[in-house]
Order: sequence, then structure tokens, then C-alpha cells
Amino acid sequence: MSAGGFENRFWTSPDGLKLHYRYYPGPAGKLPLLCIPGLTRNARDFEPLAEKLAGKWPMLCVELRGRGESDYAKDPATYMPLTYLADLEALLDQTQIARFVAIGTSLGGVLTMLLAAGGAERIAAAVLNDIGPAIEPEGIERIREYVGQGRAFPTWMHAARALREQSGSLFPDYAISDWIAMAKRLMTVSGNGRIVFDYDMKIAEPFNAPADPAAPAVDMWPAWRALRGRPLLAVRGALSDILSAKTLKKMAKEVEGCEALTLPRIGHTPTLGEPEAAEAIVRLLAKLS
Repeated sequence: MSAGGFENRFWTSPDGLKLHYRYYPGPAGKLPLLCIPGLTRNARDFEPLAEKLAGKWPMLCVELRGRGESDYAKDPATYMPLTYLADLEALLDQTQIARFVAIGTSLGGVLTMLLAAGGAERIAAAVLNDIGPAIEPEGIERIREYVGQGRAFPTWMHAARALREQSGSLFPDYAISDWIAMAKRLMTVSGNGRIVFDYDMKIAEPFNAPADPAAPAVDMWPAWRALRGRPLLAVRGALSDILSAKTLKKMAKEVEGCEALTLPRIGHTPTLGEPEAAEAIVRLLAKLS
């Protein structure tokens, strides 16, 4: 057991990669929380939530291929949602998890909806963090400007200031200590002592590839509606450029009983450690007791 109260565990992808997740033990009989991070994120993304819930619920904080301690893909073309989905299905199979609570941030929320589309009965409840069936193009363009850039920094302070320069408008109330904390979740110390982003820069290749104009548009609304009939929470940062207020409102309308929570003066993405977000997740989980 680490000092953070978690165990490092691994599973094997269908194409043979060794993939990592943090396991926070919880009471027997409680459903596991499957926490799925965003595009450039890793298991540390859920540390603020684990501070609130670890020990009360079992938590599996996964690292998708090419992130954190998970193997990097041999073929960058496999850095795409359907491959991540197959990897998660392998995790559920290998851990023999038949039912769980899904907590998905950004890309992790897309994967939560895809898991529901493939078998919603195993999802007891779900949280989507700053993501929905419709994604704003301005936010995608902003992410394309930095993903895969491969910058390195001499100190955590330099890394924090770079994050503030890049995303300061999304988190106007963050102090430098908050930016340092974010840097330590997003980055790691490389072999040469420089601080670098903790993911394979090649994840940017399929993300930035031009869309095929002949390919039909993907409609994610049916995948969202597949989550009907269970406790749901949709969280939005009020300054988000990924999830619009209009989409959040439609999500709540499409799925009766979904709690829609907007966090003021926060952009993409909330940490879920914010008091309002953590309290909403506790309320959601209380419905399962």
C-alpha cells in the first residue's frame, strides 16, 4: 500500500499492453467506483476526489494506454475511443467487476457513455465531469493547440506558471499553489530530471488528424440516454469551452432525474474535489446505499 492509501495494480489490454490503475480499497459489499480520466490525464487526476471518498468506497483510477504507468501503444492509431473502450472491457473482465459506478472526466465521460451503450445494466450510477453528447468545437481547437507539444520544465514552479499561462482564463481564482498541484497531477519527473507531461506525445496524432468528410457524424445522444433509470450527475464548469450550458440543460431534460451541477468560475475540467462537486457525488452514492 502506498503512502497515498492505494495499491498499484495492472491489467492486460487485448493487444498485450500492461495497463495501470490505482486501487483504493473500500468496504466489502460497496460497489467499486471506476474513475476514467481525460485525454492527457492519468490516475492522479482523481486524487482530490480520493481524498473525499477513499476508504468509503473501493476506487479504481485507471490510466489509459499511453498515460502514466500504462504502456505506450506500439501503434499510435490505437489512441482512439473504441480501443480505450476495449481496454476498459478487458479490465472489467479481468477484475470480474459485474457492476460499478462510473465517474468519467472529459474523454472518460465519453467512454462512460460508450460503456453504457454496450451494456448499461452493469452501471449502477454515473458521473460525467464537464463532458456531454455534444462537444463544443472551440474547446477541441484549444486542446489541439497544446496536446502533444512535449514541453519540459526545470522546476515545478516553471511548470505551474506554464499551466497558468495556458489555462489561466479557465481557473481565474487559482493561486500558484493550485497550479503547482495541477502540474503534479499532469506531469512527472523524466529520467533526465526535467518535468514533462505524463503521456505519450503520439496520442495527438489521431486526435489532430483531419476528419474524414465522408464519415457519418457520430450521435452520442443515444449513448447518454442509455444511462436512464439510475442516479446520474452531470458536472459543468461555468467557464467550460467543452460542455455548453445548453447541452447540460438538454442532458437533464433527456434523462429524468439527472442532477445538473454548474461550478462557478471554473473551466475545463473541474477536479471533483470542489466542495459542491464532492457533496453532489456523495449524494449520488447515498442513493445506492
